[in-house]
Amino acid sequence: MAIRIKARGGEHPEGLMKRFKKLCEKEGLTKDVRKREYYEKPSERKRRSQRKAESRRTREQIVKR
Repeated sequence: MAIRIKARGGEHPEGLMKRFKKLCEKEGLTKDVRKREYYEKPSERKRRSQRKAESRRTREQIVKR
C-alpha cells in the first residue's frame, strides 16, 4: 500500500507533512505501527480482547438502564 501526496502550489513542507500524517491515521497505519511495536503473546492478546469485550458489555448494560 503506497500513500502518495502531491504538493499543492506554494504549499509549505509543514502543511504537506500534516496532510500525510492525517492520511496515514485515516488509513489506520499509525494504529497498526503502534500495535506491532512490541511482540504480544497470543495468550495476552486473547486476554486483552476478553477484557475489552467485558467492558463493552458492561457499558451497554449501563446505557440500557
